[in-house]
Amino acid sequence: MKAWLAFLTVALVWGSYFFAIALAIESFTPFGLVACRYLAGGLLALALSRAVGERPPRRQDLPHLMLQGFLLLTAAGALVSWAQGRVSSGATAVLCSTTPLFYALLGRESLGPRAWSGLLLGLGGVAILIFRSGSETLHLLGAAAILLAVFLWAYGTLHGRRHVRGQGLFGQVGVQMLTGGIAGLLAVPFTGGFLHAPLTWRAGLAVGYMAVLVDLAGFSAFIYISKVWPPTKMSTYVYINPLVAVLLGCLVLAEPFTGRMALGMAVVLAGVALLQMPRAGASQPG
Repeated sequence: MKAWLAFLTVALVWGSYFFAIALAIESFTPFGLVACRYLAGGLLALALSRAVGERPPRRQDLPHLMLQGFLLLTAAGALVSWAQGRVSSGATAVLCSTTPLFYALLGRESLGPRAWSGLLLGLGGVAILIFRSGSETLHLLGAAAILLAVFLWAYGTLHGRRHVRGQGLFGQVGVQMLTGGIAGLLAVPFTGGFLHAPLTWRAGLAVGYMAVLVDLAGFSAFIYISKVWPPTKMSTYVYINPLVAVLLGCLVLAEPFTGRMALGMAVVLAGVALLQMPRAGASQPG
């Protein structure tokens, strides 16, 4: 049950991720955004770890946690933030939906035809859901940056899954976030500073929202399920994130709901169902 609650947290909260980034980069530079959100989120995670009485992370886990924090949060986070100034949120969501494919390849999971069908269905459903009729010119360098970010995210996640053995979820998340935030802070003077435009209230609220919900709550839930579920099953949240984003647009911004959207959602859910169905004889943790 805990694993399913964590999965739903990542799927629902991270559905607003690209919208929050789009607001934040109105004022913040990519590394300025990385530094602010992860330093704040890391301090909150460490305070929460202390409040609930967790043991501190093991010394031998620290290098692996720091590498994870740099790859997932500094490098991947900055690449996606930079790319979103050149690639639409819809295209970004579709490119990020290749994450399960990277997990399958890098993790060398033994996947059967059903799982591969689920991977491809989920990716196709996101494409149907996001892309509008008409042509969209894709910024090739921006697309390449997103795919590199996806690769680094998948590699870093698998590295932590293999090498981090200690307990204390919030303490580990705090180390990862502070590493990501400090690395971003060191890069700020060489990459245009914290801001490229006057700070707006929307950008400030977006950073606060990301620090508390997207980063502290969402990333903690992600680290948990990355340890207790197989990588491809865990990563199906990336198919649900765009679905949540579209529903939020319809409910909050009164955007029209079309038959194409309904078809895309149905295909996404079919792909997720195929990947979430347990294999014969497999135990289901959480």
